[in-house]
Amino acid sequence: MVIKVFLASSSGSTAIKKKQQDVVGFLEALKVDYTQLDIACNEENRMWMRQNVPEEKKPANGIPLPPQIFNENGYCGDYETFFDAKEDNMVYAFLGLPPPPGSKEVPVEERNGDAHGDEEQAADEEEEGEGGEEEEEEVAEGETADDEATEGETAGDEAPAKEDQAVEETDEVTEDTQAQAEEEEEQEEEDLQSEEEEELRQLEEQDEQGSEEEEEAEVQEEEETE
Repeated sequence: MVIKVFLASSSGSTAIKKKQQDVVGFLEALKVDYTQLDIACNEENRMWMRQNVPEEKKPANGIPLPPQIFNENGYCGDYETFFDAKEDNMVYAFLGLPPPPGSKEVPVEERNGDAHGDEEQAADEEEEGEGGEEEEEEVAEGETADDEATEGETAGDEAPAKEDQAVEETDEVTEDTQAQAEEEEEQEEEDLQSEEEEELRQLEEQDEQGSEEEEEAEVQEEEETE
């Protein structure tokens, strides 16, 4: 199985260059065999990439941007999904490859099995814990009855009121911070999308210009021959 990474060698976008270098560098560090396919200088590569990226994975404008990663003809994902797999230590699963001996990555089948076993163990521990808690509660119930009655007589309303006020202030700060972060993230995505779309437009203009120059050269050669 050959891993295919579709790149734009002449990209002027720093964001695209950084993403491409990140993918290639990580694959080389893992010693994964892969092939680079340039979409900037090869129209066939560009068309193949666009046609084989699933529709649901394409952006709103329908034009997928490099880097795009395939295992043979099977689509693996783009940079964002690659980055998520790297963060989760699931790169081999993302690429559709078995992890090599000594790898820290757990195969998908074993990972699912371990998760099922952990759930059963957690359920058993929870049942044991509930039984122990019931016994402790029965023993402590009689001992703490007098203390609870005393606390109920002396408790005031000031402490709960202060706690409610502190919670409201914390919620307001959290909402403001979250809204600001979301606005910044949306603006960053819009700027990146505009930059990448401009880069694609330039690449297509370069291809069209190259085709026109080739046609002019052929015409001139025919005229000279006549």
